[in-house]
Amino acid sequence: MISLISLTSVLLNLSAPPIDVRAAARMPDGASLQAFHDLLASEPHVAGTPGDARTIERLAAEFAKIGAGLDGFDVRVEEFFPLLARPVRASLSIVGLDINTVDARRGVLTLGVTEPNLAIDPATAHPDLNIAWNAWSGSGVVEAGVIYVNYGRREDFAKLAELGIDPRGKLALARYGGNFRGYKAKFAQDAGCVGLIIFTDPADSGFTKGKTWPQGGGWSNAECVQRGSLLTLPYAGDPLTPFHEATKDAARIAMDSLDLPKIPVQPIGYGAAQQILMRMKGKQAPVEWRGGLACDYALEDANLRLHLEVEQVREVVRTANVIARLRGATLPDEEIIIGAHHDAWCFGAADPLAGTICMLECARNFAQLARNGQRPDRTLVFAAWGAEEYGIFGSTEFVERDSAALSARAVAYINLDMAAMGLNPGGAVSPTLRSAVARALVDAPDATREKSAADVWAKAPNNSLAMGDLGGGSDHVAFWCHAGVPSIALSSGGSQGSTYHSNYDTVAWYRATVGADYGAAKLVTGIVNAITATLAHRDESTVSPRALLDDCQSQISKLRELASTRVGLDATSIEKVSTAFAALQPLAQQAEARLLASPSASDKQRLHALVAVWTDPRGIPGRPWFRNLYAATDRYSGYGSSMWPLMREAIEDEDAAALASAASRYLAVAKSLEHALNELANPAH
Repeated sequence: MISLISLTSVLLNLSAPPIDVRAAARMPDGASLQAFHDLLASEPHVAGTPGDARTIERLAAEFAKIGAGLDGFDVRVEEFFPLLARPVRASLSIVGLDINTVDARRGVLTLGVTEPNLAIDPATAHPDLNIAWNAWSGSGVVEAGVIYVNYGRREDFAKLAELGIDPRGKLALARYGGNFRGYKAKFAQDAGCVGLIIFTDPADSGFTKGKTWPQGGGWSNAECVQRGSLLTLPYAGDPLTPFHEATKDAARIAMDSLDLPKIPVQPIGYGAAQQILMRMKGKQAPVEWRGGLACDYALEDANLRLHLEVEQVREVVRTANVIARLRGATLPDEEIIIGAHHDAWCFGAADPLAGTICMLECARNFAQLARNGQRPDRTLVFAAWGAEEYGIFGSTEFVERDSAALSARAVAYINLDMAAMGLNPGGAVSPTLRSAVARALVDAPDATREKSAADVWAKAPNNSLAMGDLGGGSDHVAFWCHAGVPSIALSSGGSQGSTYHSNYDTVAWYRATVGADYGAAKLVTGIVNAITATLAHRDESTVSPRALLDDCQSQISKLRELASTRVGLDATSIEKVSTAFAALQPLAQQAEARLLASPSASDKQRLHALVAVWTDPRGIPGRPWFRNLYAATDRYSGYGSSMWPLMREAIEDEDAAALASAASRYLAVAKSLEHALNELANPAH
């Protein structure tokens, strides 16, 4: 069901004066951003909980306030009903010790599975805070010896096999980093481990980085524990409704058919991890596997026994996206979507709210511009997504409602997950949008207002603006990898600290570590405003044919380099694809020159074709939900990108037949691109 707060249904089709991009980029206000932060970080709000429901109500009320009395502004609370996990209990102990301990049982040392309260931050005593847990863990009771597996990557388990270490029947101890935590669980389970314990090593985020929180710095202290999802299904969104929106009455697949973790998984802090590692007396780990703790990092100790208990439940529950729309003046059927998720594992002051507040401030700024007579030509959609932390649920359900219609109307999606974390901006950008983003960055100010955002943006080795490839990990995935909507993921880092996904991710930590002046949030919102104002103008083509073909050549070069590391792999098909796409570059340059010299109303469909040709309903073998042949999430790390995934994965697998088949599909894309570019370069013909 969709509940609607309708502020107006007035149709706006009058031409509006263009928005001054530079002025829009200077509108963000620190006091407004702080007020949004205070409101949304006032209580824990895990998806599907009462705190989540109250957060949804607050967001709807704030959007309504932003658009009050403004023609063409409406707000919707869009419910969906995903499968979610809930923690019931968890415990971890070292057993069989020949010492007296504080535990009531002789020889048992109980390790902490949540953070203690901090006197300096009363929020950490909130009654709705929970134990540390990894959503989707298997439930069970395990007692076994322990094995240290570094980051728990595929290559780490391969190294253990090379060293003669047998993980079967053991509890794996892995540190965070290197890959998505869900793959740590998957690889541990596949290797025969009976359980997994994950900790944040101080070498990655702790005292070796600087002073810890709250002892004069912002880095993770010994009791800080990272929570998070373990979901590694071959699609994003609700596990029970792939390809379809998770409405209340949606058809659902059987829960027991899902490939969810079967082993119990528990996160801990590095203080608890040290209690385990300091007692392990086996063969030492390779030097590169050793972290920042003052103890040996042994690979295994069959005599050291750990007792792990984890219990979770899974159930379908209600949550919601909160969507506001500002209707465009002259191109209302074309949309720029700006999104950030609203759910958090705890308070979420950094993740996600350091991005959510920027999205809200962007909405407030453009509503004010519209009141002043400067309405964007294209419609702006501001979205607060639900249940992202569980597996990118809310944005995926939004996309899956009608992905074909969305692809036709959405010009771009801008994602702001945990975006304002310092004064060093950067981002990953779909290739067709990079030219527009580069122009917008020149118009946006840096934090000092003395330079442009382009001056402080991350740089490539040739000193050009670095714009990375979009991978996994956040709400752009369904837009870009499933629906093929060109997307942007913005962030600004550099602050000295992290309490990621912990009970210490509070407003007090954020203001002490990132800044109480909200300079980072003003910087990010200014950049978002500049990009949005640029893309929303009717004369902005939004698609650069030249940038697309330049990036195609770059991706082919990377594929060629990857293939060179696979001895004996026939790479002839790569050269065929390279030749076909190289032949399109002069045509792309002609098309871009014609667009600049004499743009026409008919260009819209032709430009859209340059994007649409990459979306294939057959998807990727083994992962058909990923329909964009340009990009998918990396199948082994989760966070990384797999560019031109059909060919890349065939090369990684050293499968010549799959590579030849993949090449034929990219040659078909090249043929379609040739037709679209010809029409753009020579519209009269």
